[in-house]
Amino acid sequence: MEKAIREKILGGGRLTREEAVSLFKNGDLLTLGSLANAKRWEIHPEPVVTYIMDRNINYTNICISGCKFCAFHRKQGSSEAFVLGWNKLAQKIEETLELGGVQILLQGGLHPTLKIDFYEEMLSRIKSHYPIHIHGFSPPEIVHIAKISQLSVRETLNRLIHSGLNSIPGGGAEILVDRVRKAISPNKCSSLEWLEVMEEAHRLGLKTTATMMFGHIETVEDRVDHLFKIRDLQERTGGFTAFIPWPFQPKNTRLDSIKPSTGVDYLRTLALSRLALDNVLNIQASWVTQGPKVAQVALHFGANDLGSTMIEENVVSATGVYFRLSREEMIHLIQDAGFRAQRRNMLYEWLD
Repeated sequence: MEKAIREKILGGGRLTREEAVSLFKNGDLLTLGSLANAKRWEIHPEPVVTYIMDRNINYTNICISGCKFCAFHRKQGSSEAFVLGWNKLAQKIEETLELGGVQILLQGGLHPTLKIDFYEEMLSRIKSHYPIHIHGFSPPEIVHIAKISQLSVRETLNRLIHSGLNSIPGGGAEILVDRVRKAISPNKCSSLEWLEVMEEAHRLGLKTTATMMFGHIETVEDRVDHLFKIRDLQERTGGFTAFIPWPFQPKNTRLDSIKPSTGVDYLRTLALSRLALDNVLNIQASWVTQGPKVAQVALHFGANDLGSTMIEENVVSATGVYFRLSREEMIHLIQDAGFRAQRRNMLYEWLD
């Protein structure tokens, strides 16, 4: 690793794209982790790692996107296709509240016929029955709902907010480079559309998260471009509460010939994320894809959050990767790594 880059980071300087690429390619693992850990303590000086109690609810698995990396979606008419009815949705929310959950992550496929009135009714009904935060509809869903309903993105967001939407998850970002997106998810929104949805949401007062799914056909330069597009948008709006990088899981997908990312590649990417995204306060470790032990190491490679206890999760588990943690296990995991566990909400406000 170039001494000048290391000194720049330790002196509070900001990485350029070229420096970030060089850091990833040439920096040794432990030095990269040490620098990211130092940045983490600079941003979060208290020995606290946060987590949230929530549930991923997929309202439908019917999707026209046909992403090569997805093992969850089904075509309309398939015997395994579903659109979640109200009784089942209500049951899932009630179970979440009983377990101490404070929000639901509400996402689904790009359904070919459901227009905005379906989503408005679902949101309104949830809000009229349950005191729960709705973190829902990734940018590809927003773009799809807008197009099929013949609305602008701004109109779509306004109507969803009016019906009860509280924040937006960062799903569907994959890699924000269109060459990559056209190869792995040709029917999904472009990188520019993804960023425009997030910018519009931020302008309307919604907070969102951002993600990156790496380890498939992208290059290191593509990963860095992705990070800097997030950083640039955050510079304009300040609307991202957290960034979550996670490695592609190839099993049961049309990209199953790709060798899965290693734990080392994950930790390097996580550390680079913390160093490049100096204006995004929180970096989340992906125990869902990496398992609890690597997640503990990640807390010393720049991450300050362990995300959700995942009362329910369907998309990653469809690839055969299946990890689960109870609240007690999450707390033990954090404490065993040398930190104090703190429950939070989507805005990263601490809860008793």
